Formats: sequence, C-alpha cells, structure tokens
Amino acid sequence: MSTLPDTSSYKTVRFSETTITELMIPSYSNFGGKIHGGILLSLMDKVAYVCAAKHAGNYCVTASIDTVDFLQLVEVGELVSLMASVNYVGHTSLVVGIRVISENIKTNVIKHTNTSYFTMVAKDEDNKPVQIPGLILEDKTHVRRFIEARRRKEIKKNYKQEIDKIVMPADYALCEQLLTGERCFMA
Repeated sequence: MSTLPDTSSYKTVRFSETTITELMIPSYSNFGGKIHGGILLSLMDKVAYVCAAKHAGNYCVTASIDTVDFLQLVEVGELVSLMASVNYVGHTSLVVGIRVISENIKTNVIKHTNTSYFTMVAKDEDNKPVQIPGLILEDKTHVRRFIEARRRKEIKKNYKQEIDKIVMPADYALCEQLLTGERCFMA
C-alpha cells in the first residue's frame, strides 16, 4: 500500500498564481511605435518573481528563460495582463509558466501575445539555494503542465549537451564546404 507524502511542506498551484496588469504607455514604445519587447520581458520577469517567491517563501532569482516568442504586436494604450503559475518544482528551483495577453480597451479585442517559461531558484539570506515546497497538482491541467515542464527540462539538458559539441573546424577547406549554399562568403 502506497503512502501519501507529508503534504505540510507542499503548496497548491493556486496558492501562488499571480496576475499583473499594466497599461501600455507611450514611453514603453520602440522606434516603430509598438511596445518594446524589453518592456514585456521585464514585466514577465517581475510576475515570474512574484509567483516563485510566493510559492518558495523566499527570495528567488531568474536562472533561465525558455523561448520567448512574440506572437502579436502590443500597441500603446492596450492593457497587458501577465498570468503566472508554478508548473514544476525541483528541490531548489521551479518553473513558472507565463501567459501574456493584451486587450484593446476601446474595442475589447483580446490577443495572446506571449507564452514563456522562467526557471527560478530560491535563495536564503546567505544567497544559497534553499529547498522549496512541493507542488499539489489539483487537476488535469496542473498534471499536464508539470509533465510538459519536466519534458522541456530534459530536452533543454540534451540541447545544452549538443551545443557544447559545436566546434569550429580546424580545416579551412571544410569551413568552405560547410558554408556552401549559405548567404555569405569568405574574403
């Protein structure tokens, strides 16, 4: 007969769910008149921190960000909402999933603009990693997100191993061969 874990050191996903909403003002725009991607990244980092810190009960730092795809432009005057939840927990790190939407407050048109995953690490007062509470998965969506986050973590590890294997060929002739068909030339 299996025993359930001591749930006193676990928290629900709902406990730390966080939403930040902000009006996009002209000073947030880029040279094209649209909201600068860096503004959105900063807001995503902020909501990831709040969500992670609520779950961990400690200060948290951003360790990595898995792909950030800008799916739709965000306009000045739109209301941007960033919704964050803990998708996965390890011992000292956790993955926060973030969904970003923008709303035109005149037309009520809502656009999904970004989805991203931030890996955060909990730190103690001495800046050392500290163990975080486990995660209580209350529904199928939470289970799916946890499993998907674990799989992304595995893929990321394999990807890093492959990247570490990239080496510039010592043979200049091989370099020319590798560049055949590319939009460049060696002078």
